[in-house]
Amino acid sequence: MKIEIHNTEKKLAEAAARTAIEIMSSAIREKGNVTIIVATGASQFDFLESLTSTSMIDWTKVTMFHLDEYVGISEQHSASFRKYLRERLISKVQLDAYYFIRGDAVNPVAEVDRLNELISAHSIDVAFVGVGENGHLAFNDPPANFETKSPYLILPLDKKCRMQQVGEGWFEGIEDVPTQAISMSIREILRAQKIICTVPGERKAKAIRDCFNTEDVSPEYPSSVLKKHSDAYIFLDQDSASLLSPERRNNK
Repeated sequence: MKIEIHNTEKKLAEAAARTAIEIMSSAIREKGNVTIIVATGASQFDFLESLTSTSMIDWTKVTMFHLDEYVGISEQHSASFRKYLRERLISKVQLDAYYFIRGDAVNPVAEVDRLNELISAHSIDVAFVGVGENGHLAFNDPPANFETKSPYLILPLDKKCRMQQVGEGWFEGIEDVPTQAISMSIREILRAQKIICTVPGERKAKAIRDCFNTEDVSPEYPSSVLKKHSDAYIFLDQDSASLLSPERRNNK
């Protein structure tokens, strides 16, 4: 795991995008295509803007899988992550293929089965992720299941996770936030050959401290599991890194 700390959120996003471009372009050169996992949420705004602004990626060679989605909301809902991805990624580039999580599927269990079959046929080159205010990775809230082999799961959303969605303006009140989501599992995220984790903002500082300040890995701090990955990049700004120890800030 490598930690990079940048002066501003914009610089963080640009640095993360440069790394993503290098990884994606390298995969396309080597094997003719690249498969990516894409996160959503406010923390990914600048990163996706930087990534889609480049002319250095042949997007027609890119396959995208969706990281997570709420159960029970349509793609037209203002908080839908499918809507988010259409607006911030798919409408801007020409992907070879993309696979959405249909959160409003009549049978969520069947939807998970469909996704599991699809993704199992792909090697994941790079996963773009963030860290929640409760330390979650995707919608794997604490205590996260580190052992399940299922690529996607139906998961309950804890109160802190749901309040974060209200705080970011996606929903008017906690009673409006779905209580379940379909999410990629921890083990499936770790299956990616490389991981880029982009985490700006002071409100993420405690989660960053809890997850990355020591070498400990715990289901109570789900994103701490990234320390077990052989090629994970953690991009922070001064605010999100503010509670890290001097040693950790120096990537030691």
